[in-house]
Amino acid sequence: MALNFPNPSRSYDAARHCVCFWGYDNAREVAFQVSDNLLLRLSQEVASEEAAFLATFDRHRERILLLAKNIYTPGARNT
Repeated sequence: MALNFPNPSRSYDAARHCVCFWGYDNAREVAFQVSDNLLLRLSQEVASEEAAFLATFDRHRERILLLAKNIYTPGARNT
C-alpha cells in the first residue's frame, strides 16, 4: 500500500515554525512538516500568524501532499 493521507488534520507548531501533518504507510504513521518560510512563499498574504499558515496549507494541500509522497522513503525516518 502506498503512502496516503486519510486524516485531514494539521497543526501549526510555533516553536518549530512549521505546519505538521500526518500520513500513513500501511499501519505506520508518518509525520511531515512544512516550514513557515515555504508557506510564506506560497502565500499571497503577508501575515505570518498561525491562521494564515494553516489557510495557506489548506489552499495548497494537494500540491503539498504530492510533494510529501514524492520525497517519502518507505522505512526511513522521514520528517
